[in-house]
Amino acid sequence: MVKQHSPRFLMISQLARDQVSEIDIETFLEMRSDGASLVVIDVRDEYETAGGFLEGAILMSKGILERDIEKLNISDDERIVLYCGGGFRSAMAAVSMQTMGWTNVHSLWGGWRAITSAGLPTNVKSQE
Repeated sequence: MVKQHSPRFLMISQLARDQVSEIDIETFLEMRSDGASLVVIDVRDEYETAGGFLEGAILMSKGILERDIEKLNISDDERIVLYCGGGFRSAMAAVSMQTMGWTNVHSLWGGWRAITSAGLPTNVKSQE
């Protein structure tokens, strides 16, 4: 099911997409297997990640990213890939991270849908 986004959301998303390094699932798969360090951050909301997330991803919703990202002590040049449901919110989050000083941030176009379509290993949050 493809979401219908509002024109203003699409406009601001496109502005963000134009400012960041956007990668497709094939590039992401190459990055995962090239042996270099890679931090993956799922920027979807908690109700979304409750249904599953990429194995090994850090869960940090776009709503708290700017506030909490520095707690992770990620170096400014660390290779980072952000993903959301489809690639719009992750692009906006990548712009924020770039503004904050990170220099090697990428947004995964296709996001969670691309991850699940590619058959990558996923986790589901345990009910505590």
